[in-house]
Amino acid sequence: MASLQKIAAFCDKRTRRHEIKDFKGACNGLQFENKGVIQKVGASVDAGLIPFQKAVDRNVDLLIVHHGMYWSPLQPITGVKFQKVNTLLNGGLAVYSSHLPLDCHSEIGNNALLAKEIGLQPTGTFLDYEGTDIGLITEGISRLDLIEKLQKTFDDKVQSIEFGSEKPNKIAILTGSGSSAVSELKRIGVDTLITGELRQNHYNQAQEEGLNLYLCGHYATEVYGVCALAKEISQKFEIPWEFIATDCPL
Repeated sequence: MASLQKIAAFCDKRTRRHEIKDFKGACNGLQFENKGVIQKVGASVDAGLIPFQKAVDRNVDLLIVHHGMYWSPLQPITGVKFQKVNTLLNGGLAVYSSHLPLDCHSEIGNNALLAKEIGLQPTGTFLDYEGTDIGLITEGISRLDLIEKLQKTFDDKVQSIEFGSEKPNKIAILTGSGSSAVSELKRIGVDTLITGELRQNHYNQAQEEGLNLYLCGHYATEVYGVCALAKEISQKFEIPWEFIATDCPL
C-alpha cells in the first residue's frame, strides 16, 4: 500500500517530467486521480477504454501509460469518453502518463531499452525537440545480424526496407513513429533506422537516399518504458505490478 501523491512525485522526478517539453496535448504526469491509496500498479501503452477495463478487472489502482488521455481538443464527456471516465471513477483507477520523457530517458526510456534488448551500445543522440534529443544513435552491426535480432525480439513481424549499407557503422533508433527521423538520417551520417511505423512515402525516400528502415510496430516498440517505470515503482514502494496488454498489431 502506498500514497498516490508519493508515487506521482517519484515518477515526475524519475522521468524528469518538468525538464522535458512535449507535444501539445501530452499533459504528462498524473492525469486522473483516485482516493489516493495504491496497492497495485499497472502498465499500458495506451490510455484506452479496454486497458482501463482490464486494469480494473485485475485490481490495479494506478495505471502508468505512454499515450495519455488528452491528445484531442477539448470535447464533451459523452459516448466513449464518458465510458472511460466512468470506468476510472467506478474502478477507483488513477492514471499517470509519460510520453517523450519516457521515450528519451537514458535508463528507462523506450529507445534505450530497445537498444539494450537487441544488444546495441548507445553512442549518442539525435533529433532535437524543444531542447531535448528524442532519438538514439548506437554502434553499427551488419544488416543480417540486425534483422535476426529484430525478428527474434518482435516475433518475425518486422518490415524491412533495405537500400542502405550492408554493414552500417551507426544505427538510429526512434520508437513509435519515425516520420520525423527519416529526413535527419543523412545529416547525422546514418543510413539505418529502427522505428515503429512510417508512411508510404518513406519507401521512396529510402530508395532515393539509400536507407535501411526497419519497422517493428508503434505499439511493440513502446512497451518498454511503461513496464520499466512500473517495475521501479513496485520495487520502491513494495507493491505488485502487471503489464496490461492489448495485443495491438500496429
